[in-house]
Amino acid sequence: MQVVHYLNQFFAGIGGEEAANHELSVSTHPEGAARALVGLMGDTAELKATVICGDNTFNERTDEIRESLLQMLRDLRPDVVVAGPAFGSGRYGLACSHVSRVASSLGIPTVTGMHPENPGLSMYRSGVLAIRTDETAADMTRALSAMWKLAYKLGSGEVRGPAEIDGYIPTRERRPWMRQRSGSERATNMLMAKLRGEPFETEIPYRTPEEVTPAPPVKSVTSSTIALVSSGGLIPKGNPHGATNGHSQHYYRHSVDGIDSLERVRWEAFHGGYFNGLVNENPNYVLPLAQARLLESEGKIGGIYESIFTTAGTGTPVAQAKVLGQGIARELQEGKVDGVLLVAT
Repeated sequence: MQVVHYLNQFFAGIGGEEAANHELSVSTHPEGAARALVGLMGDTAELKATVICGDNTFNERTDEIRESLLQMLRDLRPDVVVAGPAFGSGRYGLACSHVSRVASSLGIPTVTGMHPENPGLSMYRSGVLAIRTDETAADMTRALSAMWKLAYKLGSGEVRGPAEIDGYIPTRERRPWMRQRSGSERATNMLMAKLRGEPFETEIPYRTPEEVTPAPPVKSVTSSTIALVSSGGLIPKGNPHGATNGHSQHYYRHSVDGIDSLERVRWEAFHGGYFNGLVNENPNYVLPLAQARLLESEGKIGGIYESIFTTAGTGTPVAQAKVLGQGIARELQEGKVDGVLLVAT
């Protein structure tokens, strides 16, 4: 069995965010995490190649990289592709999903691994076989082992079973599958378990879509107080409050009263999801206080709120992000803020 393993620049051992623009490349040797995969494969398969691409490169030039990847896989002709695992990394997860879809278009089975809240799954759930992982690489050994188990099954030509049997995150596809008990018997058993207060699991889980009602538009920006909020990991120089660079449990409020611009001698970025160097040169890139003050001086904004709010969004579970968002919103409401500029990274 011939295997291709896709990795980003970090898990291939090339570098972190400073190497996120690494070009799409192929190595005939096991690189980085691919060495662990080779150990799991043993004598059952052969690693044909490690395909590597920087997260920025893949996500900024997606169409171009997909075309190049398509030709690579045509040339390599693997029996199965393993992508990642990406854990909670959004850009890596998106790349792994693209790899899965490109390989599938050639009829090559592909297995990846992600945290269920990874954007790579929320955008491309259908057709992507992903083993459930934790948010961080601390889960690498277990996740990669589970991925290889399914990859070996598919690479051997076997038909994949239901998600609860083969261990992947449900793909929202319906596939025929023979069960030992009829539907009526299974439904009756679930009903009886429910009546007895016993645990049971439905075969057709219903995921309620989240509904968020947009706030009404600001009536007059020229007479409104505007606050600045960023998930870009902006912190005071030296990180005096002990902020983390992701998986955030807290947000931070900093006074900017009387400050016209965020100077690099006083502010810096601490974020695990992008290259911090550019922001460290000019912190206003991630929270544009200087530009906002200019608009304020020109009368285009009524005023800038006295405090900014910051956190590091990367890897933060949706449930925790909601808690942080609700906390910030309460403080903004108490401060009688009229509008908020949310700065993404």
